[in-house]
Amino acid sequence: MITLSLLQMCVLFLAAVFAGFVDAIAGGGGIITVPALLAVGFPPHLALGTNKLQASFGSLTAALNYRRGNLLSFRALALGIGFTALGAIAGTMTVQVVSAEWLKHIIPVLLIVIFVYVLCNPDLGALHKPQRMVPWLFYVIAGCLLGFYDGFFGPGTGSLWTVALVVWLGLDLKRATAQTKALNFTSNIVSLGTFFLGGHVVIFAGLMMGAGQMIGAYLGSHVVMRRGTKFVRIFFLCVVALTIGKILWSTYH
Repeated sequence: MITLSLLQMCVLFLAAVFAGFVDAIAGGGGIITVPALLAVGFPPHLALGTNKLQASFGSLTAALNYRRGNLLSFRALALGIGFTALGAIAGTMTVQVVSAEWLKHIIPVLLIVIFVYVLCNPDLGALHKPQRMVPWLFYVIAGCLLGFYDGFFGPGTGSLWTVALVVWLGLDLKRATAQTKALNFTSNIVSLGTFFLGGHVVIFAGLMMGAGQMIGAYLGSHVVMRRGTKFVRIFFLCVVALTIGKILWSTYH
């Protein structure tokens, strides 16, 4: 049983609001909520499971808000959602029998490459560019790979999706961010189901934080729709840098 004081509940709620805001703009909300859950005394397995529950509220809220803003079509994204779900199922099944330890050393390197690439290409995602891959093939490949990764390990998934959508489908950063939320929600729900069946979700805490996530995600998605891609790019770089730092600290400290 997890017993939370009023102060601890307030800390988790506010952390979820901030994480929902950040995640709706550039992903990476987990670097705020998972440490917050651990800080108030959640064991790692319960922290990860509860985080998936509350994160699902945020990603769904942001996706629906982007849809209302005409930045996202669920029908056009159906293939990507389907293969992301399949990849996430495979990832959550695999992580139960195979250690994810080696990914802790590979993912920071990949995120550093993404950070440098975006930093050195100031016009990246400013406008629609020609596609480098036909959409159906991209969603099959990226859905399987990134869905698997999110179910298997997770940190930085949103950043990987956003850059992949910009580079391979030529989307601007606003539309790439919008699609990322729908795809993140898909893999979050699949992972949540696995954690829930294993009894690794504290429902009350997850629902309370989910309310905070919805507030933050609503505000963050509105900021994206009102501001230009330059703002999204700067925010994205900051979140990727923090994600790199968090993974390196957790791995080597």
